[in-house]
Amino acid sequence: MITATLWFAALSVGIMAGVYFTFSAFVMQSLDAAGRPAGMAAMQSINRIILKSLFLPLFFASSLACLLLAVFGVMQWGNAGAWQMVTGGFVYLAGMLAVTAAANVPLNNALEATDAAGPDAEAMWRRYMQRWLPWNHVRTVSCTVSLALLIGAIAAR
Repeated sequence: MITATLWFAALSVGIMAGVYFTFSAFVMQSLDAAGRPAGMAAMQSINRIILKSLFLPLFFASSLACLLLAVFGVMQWGNAGAWQMVTGGFVYLAGMLAVTAAANVPLNNALEATDAAGPDAEAMWRRYMQRWLPWNHVRTVSCTVSLALLIGAIAAR
C-alpha cells in the first residue's frame, strides 16, 4: 500500500508542479499583457472552471496521499525512504495546500468579487498580480521539492 501511495503521490504532485509552473512561467504574464479587463476576466473564468475540472479531485487526493505518506514515514522512521516520505509530504502540505488555502484562494475570492469592468478593477488586478504570483511561485517550488523527495523515497525502497 505504501508503494502504491508513493507512486500515486509522486505522479500527482508532479502534475500539480506542472500546473503551478505553467502559471508562474507564462500564464499570468500573458493575462497581464492582454490588459486588465481581458486578463482579469480570463482569470476569473479560469478560477471558476478549475473548480469543476479534474484539478480539484487531484488537488485533494494528492494532499491526502502526502498526509498518509508523512504518517507512514513517521511510523516507519529509520526504514529506507521514511525521511523522504515525511519531508516530501510535509513540504507539499505546507507549501502547496496551506499556501493555497491561506493566500491564493482568498485572493481568487477577492478577484471574483470584483467587476472586471468596474471602478475598482484596476487596483484589484494590480494587487492580485503582485500577491498571487509570488505565492504561486512558492507552490511551484514546494511541489517540485516534494516530487524530488518522493522519487527519492521510491528509489530508497
